[in-house]
Amino acid sequence: MLQIIRKMSSGIITTSLEIMMTVTIVAIIVSQATEGEGNVFGYQIKTVLSGSMEPVFQTGSIIVIESKDDSTQFQIGDIITFYNSYGVIITHRVKEVINNGAQYLTKGDNNNGADLEPVLAENIIGQYTGIKVPYIGYIASFATSKEGAFLLMIVPGALLLCYSIIIIRRVLREIENMNGKNPEISNDR
Repeated sequence: MLQIIRKMSSGIITTSLEIMMTVTIVAIIVSQATEGEGNVFGYQIKTVLSGSMEPVFQTGSIIVIESKDDSTQFQIGDIITFYNSYGVIITHRVKEVINNGAQYLTKGDNNNGADLEPVLAENIIGQYTGIKVPYIGYIASFATSKEGAFLLMIVPGALLLCYSIIIIRRVLREIENMNGKNPEISNDR
């Protein structure tokens, strides 16, 4: 019974470490290869960094936006992600369409007033799809930082290596014990 529990826990530990390393490696590669602007089949994942759109999505959530070829098609009520004049990425709701979609007046649902400057159509990244995952953004941001990469890749890798050494030693000891008990097997080979 103890051996079954030991094997199950061994498998769980190994699988968990491998999953952590794989997810971190994929996140880092995608982030670095796309300079943080990963676009998969026309969709991007963004991390919510402020509470301006609460309660639609909370700070630390990740949201999925769909890239749009025509940035003049948005309507009042659509939630869009765009670059402001300082190059900061913002996700707010369209409050007014100006010049047939050449510009948009936006507002965060949790803000008292509209944004000070209209959004130019060419600065729009995409439209919110309605898909959100609360609080995962904190983990994603941490995983792509230098400290996160170290903790989520190097540490589990070192633990996996140490764990592998322990398993190899255990197997070698079992082989030695089997050799000592079975006189037909010799070490002279």
